[in-house]
Parts: sequence; C-alpha cells; structure tokens
Amino acid sequence: MFLSDNDLQAIWLTIRLAATVTFILLLLGTPVAWWLSRTRCWCKGIISALVSLPLVLPPSVMGFYLLVFMGPQGPAGQLMQSLGLASLPFTFSGLVVASVIYSLPFMVQPLQAAFDSIGHRPLEVAATLRASPLDAFFSVVIPLSLPGFLNAIILTFAHTVGEFGVVLMMGGNIPGETRVISVQIFDHVEAFEYAQAHQLAALMVGFSFVVMLGLYAFRSEQNQRK
Repeated sequence: MFLSDNDLQAIWLTIRLAATVTFILLLLGTPVAWWLSRTRCWCKGIISALVSLPLVLPPSVMGFYLLVFMGPQGPAGQLMQSLGLASLPFTFSGLVVASVIYSLPFMVQPLQAAFDSIGHRPLEVAATLRASPLDAFFSVVIPLSLPGFLNAIILTFAHTVGEFGVVLMMGGNIPGETRVISVQIFDHVEAFEYAQAHQLAALMVGFSFVVMLGLYAFRSEQNQRK
C-alpha cells in the first residue's frame, strides 16, 4: 500500500480531530448524561430529543445550519467578530465545533445507559457514609460505569473518524486544515483516482471492523462476568 503525502496528512488530521472531539465530549457529555439519567424535570424529553437529533438528521442539513449559524452573517459569527475572533467556518476549530455537536449522542447515550444501570442504591449507601455528591460520583459512579465510558469513547472516536457531510459543509476542503480522510477519498473519486481511493477506503473499512470487533468482544466479556 502506497499512501501519498496528502493521504498521510488527511489521516493525521482525522486522528487529531477525532481525539480532540472525543476529549471535549468526555468533559461535556458526562454531566449531560448524568443529568438526563437522574433528572425528573419536565424538559428531559426535549433535551433528550435535541441530543439525539444528529442520529436522524441528514449530515448535510446539520452542516448547512451550522455554517449559517457560525458564518459571518450568523449570530455566532457576528458575536465572534465583535470579540475580535476569527470566523469558525473552513477552519479546524470549526470542524471541532461541528463534530462535537454531531457526535454528541454517541457519547451521551452510552453514558446515560451506564448511569441508569447503576440505580440509586450505591449512591444511597455512599450518602450514609457521608460522602458528598461529587465524591460519590468519582468514587462510586465512575468505577461502576467504566464499561459505559469505554463504549462511549470508542463510538465517539470512530464516528468522528467517519464523518463526511458535516465536515465537508462546515470545513470545506483545505489541505492540512480541514481535509480529513472522508473528504480525501471523495477527492480521489472525483479525480478518477480509484486506486488511491480504494487504499484509503480499505483502510477505513479495516479500522471500522477492528473497532466494532473489539467493542463486541468487550461487551461479550462483560456479559459473561455478570
């Protein structure tokens, strides 16, 4: 397999994007998932629907509205201009923001399921031992939810690697800045460079298969321990 410098650059940019998005969503998605798991607020259904929206919304539609919202004439774009900050569209930072929104359910939903499975009893026991809510979360909830965290991290990373519509709409096709693997494959196909496209596509298929195989093997092992 021979990969060009542009291919390698796209691979590195994709890994960088996926790692950044996964880390940000781990910080943001954990409290969201915990709130959804524990709250009885009337707006829980609305928030859950908003979090899950990227699962059913066409990526190009979401990318379009993010582009409009963050563009120079959009609310977020005008706010950033007033603060003297650069516009987000067609930048790596813009890709990160768009990918965080688009991959949000892949982090939140596995974590929420893991939190739901814990129940209230472990936290009640921790409270009787005078553990604060924060201490109980880090000493009880997180250890019991480690499989859920691992699932969420793997799914978020893999989903971000495979994004196309959102990143193309929001980031365009700038080498070294926004051209990720999926866009690079698209470029090869447009140029009738099917051999190069096949190499990258086969790499993506292999990566996806290994990720899912590892995930199912981990889940099978967890089920056997129960």
